Amino acid sequence: MQFFGTRSSVATFLLAIALSVAGCATPSTHPDESAKKPAPRPAIVFMTDFGTANDAVAICKAVMIGIAPDARIMDITHQVTPYQIGEASRLLEGVTPYYPAGTVFVIVVDPGVGTSRKAIIVKTRKGQYFVVPDNGLMTPIVDADGLEGAHEISNPAWMIGDKISSTFHGRDIFSPAGAHLALGEDWTQAGPAVSELVRLNPPTATTAAKGITGEVIGLDDPFGSLITNISGDDFKKLGYALDEKVTVKIANKSYTIPYVKTFMGVPVGQPLLYLDSRNRVGFAVNQRDFSKIYKVTPPVPVFIPVKPK
Repeated sequence: MQFFGTRSSVATFLLAIALSVAGCATPSTHPDESAKKPAPRPAIVFMTDFGTANDAVAICKAVMIGIAPDARIMDITHQVTPYQIGEASRLLEGVTPYYPAGTVFVIVVDPGVGTSRKAIIVKTRKGQYFVVPDNGLMTPIVDADGLEGAHEISNPAWMIGDKISSTFHGRDIFSPAGAHLALGEDWTQAGPAVSELVRLNPPTATTAAKGITGEVIGLDDPFGSLITNISGDDFKKLGYALDEKVTVKIANKSYTIPYVKTFMGVPVGQPLLYLDSRNRVGFAVNQRDFSKIYKVTPPVPVFIPVKPK
């Protein structure tokens, strides 16, 4: 091909072609649009005393996913000691600080299933939702985070259907209600407001001139270490320093045990007193099971004396 004219004419021709191509190009994505992130999937945190030897947990999760397919379901545990509301409450209290506002907790430890006890949704001032039986489970959570409100689950649209079992409200009421919350539905539509919640009254440790009287309230399974209701702050006021031995009474039997920082602070197979991750007094055996070796089954009393002068 031959071009006629001056160099400036050729340059003008090439510039026209470039502008034409640029005009046909697809517009670039707006920076704000490319920076958008997908909305986080709703979270349902699930805990029961159902165990894992049957299909109950799987059925409840299937109900949740059937209503809220995008929900993430995370388990606390399904090995709560059957019927032990206090244990479930303690475990729930331990995990809620690590979840954000908007999290939906579905907790089914419900020895009163099928009775007049209410199935409820509780919202705390932290903005978390709890689908629970009204049996005291919420006591430490409400005490810590405050109560925004509670509603009974009585609306059939928030249940699995018309045929509600008298023995499996985990499937028929709690799971569907949790899924509706995960979808972002208005929780006040679940049913009427509840003005007052059932409260637990767990035993508390007491301090006197001679020492602290408390209780073994649970086991740190699968290790068999003893969990007490004696706070680390109160224990430190008794005057003991790390690596000193402490003579305690557990279930009215005396033990002389070193107070150490870690399990490896004593030889393998030896007992120890330590402050656990929640700043409570605990008793363990390094790489062994304290509860089995010393035949301790909670609840039992504990007494720790003031350090002798």
